[in-house]
Amino acid sequence: IFQEVALQNLPVTFMLDRGGLAGPDGPTHHGVFDLGYLRLLPNMTVLAPGDASELPAMLDFALQHDGPCAVRYPKAAATQVDRELAPIEWGRSEVIREGTDGCIVACGALLPRCLEAACQLSEEGLDVGVINARFLKPLDTDTILNAIRECDFVITVEEAALAGGFGSAVVEAATDAGLDTSRVRRLGIPDYYIEHGERDELLADLGLDVEGIISTCRQLVTAKAT
Repeated sequence: IFQEVALQNLPVTFMLDRGGLAGPDGPTHHGVFDLGYLRLLPNMTVLAPGDASELPAMLDFALQHDGPCAVRYPKAAATQVDRELAPIEWGRSEVIREGTDGCIVACGALLPRCLEAACQLSEEGLDVGVINARFLKPLDTDTILNAIRECDFVITVEEAALAGGFGSAVVEAATDAGLDTSRVRRLGIPDYYIEHGERDELLADLGLDVEGIISTCRQLVTAKAT
């Protein structure tokens, strides 16, 4: 990736199957380390579709892009978010739901769970927005950092290792911009190997299911009130 593609800025597209937890395939096949090493490389563009409808559009984008691209997607049943699909633009995220109390920024296939969490929180009186990041690199700093400025809390959600991943990229960008990151929380894969298990069960254990995301939002709301 480094010497034969990125260094030469060649238009090569990497399709990363099993991006995230691979369920019963176990720790040898969980694709949770790719975001950390791909985002380090100059010239590299890294995309993660939030649902099935985005994958063909991202592939078309990658094949037309004049440089290396990596598109990562999970080993999971295809799900689709009901909305009018916005065009894929280099380094631009998609705001799916506006919110004034908080914001969930989803990188990849956990987007439907993030949306469901926001919908359930609205029934509790919390107005939580949802951003579909689409790109890990380049990061849409305009949209995401604006959410950090304006919302009481921001949660990043990724099915990838937290070390050096999407949430880290968001916190780095916010720090570089001089923003307060004390109300930013990162949800993802901790610093240990994940064993075998059904994907939904593993996500629940890691707090990456709907209830886990809701719980983190509630904790941040409670912390602000105290």
